[in-house]
Amino acid sequence: MNKRVAILISGSGSNMISLVEAMKNPAFGAEPVLVLANNPDAGGIAKADAMGIPTAIVDHRPFKGDRPAFEDELHRVISAHSPDVICLAGFMRVLTAGFIDRWEGKMLNIHPSLLPKYKGLHTHQRAIDAGDEAGGVSVHVVTAALDDGPILGQASVPILPNDTAEDLAARVLVQEHRLYPEVLKEFLNS
Repeated sequence: MNKRVAILISGSGSNMISLVEAMKNPAFGAEPVLVLANNPDAGGIAKADAMGIPTAIVDHRPFKGDRPAFEDELHRVISAHSPDVICLAGFMRVLTAGFIDRWEGKMLNIHPSLLPKYKGLHTHQRAIDAGDEAGGVSVHVVTAALDDGPILGQASVPILPNDTAEDLAARVLVQEHRLYPEVLKEFLNS
């Protein structure tokens, strides 16, 4: 029986698409049961709709100042689709321990750095500014500490002379699209 995967996004959904495309192979053993965005303007929602995947929007803005209420609504909507795993794929909201504990061991995140380096934002520029020889991407289990759970997979790309953050991000994105489906499949089969 296929594992059920919910994918949370905030933007264009390029990692969501790579996950969905990989799940189309019956040997993958999983199916996308929900694509949820916290941003009503997230382009990935229309893409998921076009692929026939159930979608939902839980806009964080009406909950301003009440993160527990936002997360309760998020949990309610996700739970209605009974996922076995939640994949954060460019979901740009920091989740609290109260939410994460409900899905302990069942949430993955993709982060554009070679963790434990550069948790949080602006990872590519930070790697360039530090003079690193490589940047990259990590997929990890979500824990209450930001970008700090067990690392399940990484891929690196060289930082080239004269790279901008945008140049590096474009090369890292290619690796993100390869790595996340590989790690998810391994995670589901472990």
